[in-house]
Amino acid sequence: MVISSSILPQEHVFAKKSNVKHTLHLEAICVFVATGFFMDEDTYWKDLVCLAPAHDHEFDSNGRLIKSSPNFQWHYTPRKISFDQALEEYVALLTQVLKEQTNGREVILPLSGGLDSRSQALVLKKLTNPVHAFSYSFQNGYPEHQIAKQVASVCGFDFKEFIIKQGYLWNCIKDLATINGCYSEFTHPRQMAVLDELKQVQGVFSLGHWGDVLFDRGVPEGINESEIVSFVFKKMVKPKGLELAQCLWEHWGLDGDFKSYLIARIETGLKKIKIDNISAKVRAFKTIQWGHRWTTTNLSIFKEAHPISMPYYDNRMCEFICSIPEAYLADRRLQIGHLRQDKTIANITWQAQRPFNINNYSINKMPFNLPYRVLSKFKRLGQGFLGHPYVQRNWELQFLGENNEECLKDFLYNEKFNEWIPRAIIEDFYNRFRKVNAIPYSHPVSMLLTLSVWYQRNFKGN
Repeated sequence: MVISSSILPQEHVFAKKSNVKHTLHLEAICVFVATGFFMDEDTYWKDLVCLAPAHDHEFDSNGRLIKSSPNFQWHYTPRKISFDQALEEYVALLTQVLKEQTNGREVILPLSGGLDSRSQALVLKKLTNPVHAFSYSFQNGYPEHQIAKQVASVCGFDFKEFIIKQGYLWNCIKDLATINGCYSEFTHPRQMAVLDELKQVQGVFSLGHWGDVLFDRGVPEGINESEIVSFVFKKMVKPKGLELAQCLWEHWGLDGDFKSYLIARIETGLKKIKIDNISAKVRAFKTIQWGHRWTTTNLSIFKEAHPISMPYYDNRMCEFICSIPEAYLADRRLQIGHLRQDKTIANITWQAQRPFNINNYSINKMPFNLPYRVLSKFKRLGQGFLGHPYVQRNWELQFLGENNEECLKDFLYNEKFNEWIPRAIIEDFYNRFRKVNAIPYSHPVSMLLTLSVWYQRNFKGN
């Protein structure tokens, strides 16, 4: 039997390897702790692999993986076309893919304040599908849903807004662990907070994941060949996650040192991509690694409610990227060019450049943005003074406050879990989160929570 995986699969498929002992893959777990995702085919177990994207996988009669062979190679073969030609092709391809994927059905469209979902909205506006748009904002956070509501209104879509409330995680953490297998930390998928409400809406999801990577630079200008590994390492690794990973590596008595191990893994992954252009090479690496192993993980949450469709995951979109000059992909040029075709949509605030929009974001610099920055700071300070601290990150809703702390500690200081990861290590990192700097140390705390849930689920009777 042979299973073929697409260039960027919408789900993970796991398989057993023959003649490999069923033991914990501690090195892979350390990578997971440092970055928030597993690399390549790694899982928690040495005999279990996640089938690689863009490969044909051959199995024996017992369903064990024999070998995997590439069916696609990332490349950079730019055609000699003008920007206007590339833009026309991009819009035509996005329209074709969306039309085929939704196939006249009702569409459920998550709208953000960014460009990817707005690009989908502009295409869907011209199709005949009924569209049910929604967005969410953090309780006491930036009202992102207000931007999305404007986009939906311009396009004539139904719209529903959700507020992600404090402490939602603890009521659904077991369900989330079942859905994503604990292959992602629990602080990111805020859609889990409104899963029951999403199940009440009818249609197929159209998700804009990974458009922001495909249609942007792979690296900043000026990066040279000798700096690629260092650049990728810094992008992948959470500094305090690295501290925890190194601590666990030493506790488990693994050979060598963790940082050298991870750098070697990155170097190996980059060498497999036969592309000279640095930006295109790193974009491909990102897609193979954290596109597949991080972004894809929580697509399973949407699937719990309804079928999903993903225009930017389509093979044709990945192949299209390989043929477009880097200068046209850089700085979101194609997406911006497309959105500027509709003046009203382009004039709606671009959240990443707020308060500016797609037409005037180039002036988002001093002194033009000073009044907004000052006003925004006063609003945050005033909100905190009134007892409602401004929320910018999902973990703030889950880890801060007395009730959240009690729930978090129940997992971190679980007796069974502490047999695997000592309480002393956990207390050290949790105290740094509480007393040193919550922002960087939120990542290792989140990883410890994820490992605790996973360990308790897999070692109940041992």
